[in-house]
Amino acid sequence: MTFRSMTPDDAGAVAAFLASNRFPFHVNPAPGESSANQRVAEGHFWSGESQGYWVQHDGEDIGLAVMEGLTDENVDFDLRLAEDHRGRGLGTDVVRALCRLAFTELPDLVRFEGQTREDNIAMRKTFLRAGFVKEAHYRQAWPTADGSRLASVAYAILRSDWENNTVTPLEFDDLLLDAWNRKS
Repeated sequence: MTFRSMTPDDAGAVAAFLASNRFPFHVNPAPGESSANQRVAEGHFWSGESQGYWVQHDGEDIGLAVMEGLTDENVDFDLRLAEDHRGRGLGTDVVRALCRLAFTELPDLVRFEGQTREDNIAMRKTFLRAGFVKEAHYRQAWPTADGSRLASVAYAILRSDWENNTVTPLEFDDLLLDAWNRKS
């Protein structure tokens, strides 16, 4: 996997990519041309706070990734693969390559985070296979197109874990276990 930085010259291609693919696990699963053009015009793909990249595999653009919050030590990313490239087992390689890009290009980056809906099992498994740890489960935080709400699940990888090819477990229920033990 390789990445090619987006520039304002890519505006038409980015809008076309967004409008021609469905993204069932994103807040706007089917951005139309108007919505896609607006997102591009707002500078979401190239600004001081964010940078978009074309995801390339075998010399072909197969999706896009956007790193957000670039001025912070904790950067989030948005990943969207073209519909015809999903389900091929590329996700883990893309996320690992994106980590390599983030941690090499952003020397002050401490942790790299992504979020997905609770029902996006493929992406949740991709995070785990790429060395990310589940850090949060935000109940009813993700609005869906039909008006219902699902949980947003956050995963992150630490620079130290990426550099050492390790996974630092998270003690998620530390206070709950302590409180439970006091009741006994």
